[in-house]
Amino acid sequence: MLRYLLIRFVSLSLSLLAASLVVFAVIEVIPGDPAAFMLGLNAEPETVAALREELGLTGSLPARYLSWAGGMLTGDFGQSYTYRVPVSDLVLQRIWVSLPLAIYALALSTAIAFPVGLLAAARRGRATDYGIMGATQLGIAVPNFWFAMLLVLLFAVKLKWVSAGGFPGWEAGFGAGIKALTLPAIALALPQASILARVMRSALIETLGQDYIRSARAKGLSRAQALTRHALRNALIPVLTIIGLQFSFLLAGAIIIENVFFLPGLGRLIFQAITQRDLVVVESVVMLLVFAVILVTFLVDIAYAIADPRLRRRA
Repeated sequence: MLRYLLIRFVSLSLSLLAASLVVFAVIEVIPGDPAAFMLGLNAEPETVAALREELGLTGSLPARYLSWAGGMLTGDFGQSYTYRVPVSDLVLQRIWVSLPLAIYALALSTAIAFPVGLLAAARRGRATDYGIMGATQLGIAVPNFWFAMLLVLLFAVKLKWVSAGGFPGWEAGFGAGIKALTLPAIALALPQASILARVMRSALIETLGQDYIRSARAKGLSRAQALTRHALRNALIPVLTIIGLQFSFLLAGAIIIENVFFLPGLGRLIFQAITQRDLVVVESVVMLLVFAVILVTFLVDIAYAIADPRLRRRA
């Protein structure tokens, strides 16, 4: 087990190093001068040069990369060009919107997908199965931002149960914060629940065809008992993969939803930083999200080893 985790840790650490090089290179090759952009077209060359010096844009690319990467390792993400505050302060303000939203959406997605996938597998080839597969196909096809706008029109504009957007802050109370995140979480959870339910159904159907399931049925277990006692755990490997990918997507890919609902999260921060050419914010937040994806991948690998002892023996 320890050797398996060590191998995975080294592999993911190398992935993080490669990702940092790619992110830095992609950001740096974007045309345009951030200092000239901030000061406007009529800025004096001396003023632009002074701002470039202040922002640390005059050094060589390797020196700037090492300074940036070393600062991130120590928790120093740099200074925002636009907001004139440390990037770490911006991240700490926004993460408490994006992280609860991702967890909320993932919880909704899992709570919907598991029973739906189990029901579809148990009713394979029947009307219930066909109905569930049709509904999940529709859920995958519907864009989440369009579904989000429908939710706003129904629950905010017509029924007036919730506000159309914005976030009151957790200081307004846990209930108020969860209420503000409910519609965005539902909009994010719908396509993810559809994908997860289909994967769960496929994994369970494949597992139900194994010899040990037939042996369990021959010993007197019903189809439902064999499904929940034996097939479910062995079908979790692909399901865990999808859950890990979904959490990464929900944390890093909610830019459109956060803009639809005017949520002050990391996705909206990246969008604003790109439009303002605040490269330090873009680099640092993207790397933070990459680290989150790699960390979730590592945790999923641990879950693999727990769910399937063969992985530990193979390592």
